[in-house]
Amino acid sequence: MRIPTPPAALPPEVVALAREYADGTREPAEPRDAATVLLLGGSGELRTYYLRRHTAMAFAGGMCVYPGGGVDPRDFDTEVAWAGPPPSEWARRLGCDGDLARALVCAAVRETFEESGVLLAGSSAGEVVPDTSGDDWEADRAALESRELAMTDFLRRRDLVLRTDLLGAWDAWTTPVFEPRRFRTWFFVARLPEGQRTRDISGESDAVAWLAPLDAVARADRGEIMLMPPTYLTSLEVGEHAGADEVLEAARERTVAMHTPSLEPRGEEWVLSTPPHLVPVLERHLETR
Repeated sequence: MRIPTPPAALPPEVVALAREYADGTREPAEPRDAATVLLLGGSGELRTYYLRRHTAMAFAGGMCVYPGGGVDPRDFDTEVAWAGPPPSEWARRLGCDGDLARALVCAAVRETFEESGVLLAGSSAGEVVPDTSGDDWEADRAALESRELAMTDFLRRRDLVLRTDLLGAWDAWTTPVFEPRRFRTWFFVARLPEGQRTRDISGESDAVAWLAPLDAVARADRGEIMLMPPTYLTSLEVGEHAGADEVLEAARERTVAMHTPSLEPRGEEWVLSTPPHLVPVLERHLETR
């Protein structure tokens, strides 16, 4: 199902479907917890890493997204090597309990490595992994992706720790009730570590690109690419910042609240609700578009 980017009106068939859930005719699917990461790059103009999902994918086919995916049961492993803010602090920032917070951070790091080759980890002495392009790294990445290797074992074998201080909390969205596949997704931000490079390796995507966030929004407005509403609005908000330093500083003490879009009337049309903190961001964009 393709949901138009804000503030476009929802198609009548989507409105009718949403009403069936609202009146109890249909039972919504249970959302799966997930994490996604906005990788920030560019020494001057801010750029963000996007992947275009294969059109045949059951969820968000053809959409441009950030690296990420569902939480795996092994992401809850309490033995995972960890450096940076503890799970209790992440629980405060993410608005969830400590066990889920740990799993979300692990999923964010794991999925970013699986889908882009970028690893937010380092030694216990504080150094960040400088390069992950070798064949041995690729073998481990593939083993993680296939679930043959757990993140905890991967880090232990390489004497690495998760560098949770490299991440910032940004936002949280749940897929609307009328979608057949639903995710409760926490959005993180992270700078591309010095020396590391993204690689087009995800089996779920058919193209990747580093784009200025506002350029991605402009391309979506022109119909050149497709962005889901959360990606569109997040790109708008992040794009208002001057660079990666500013984004990371904004994320340093940011806390998030989960938003599940619902139907809102606009004249005789219906649109999806926008989180209150993003309403002025969208309004500023519409004034200049």
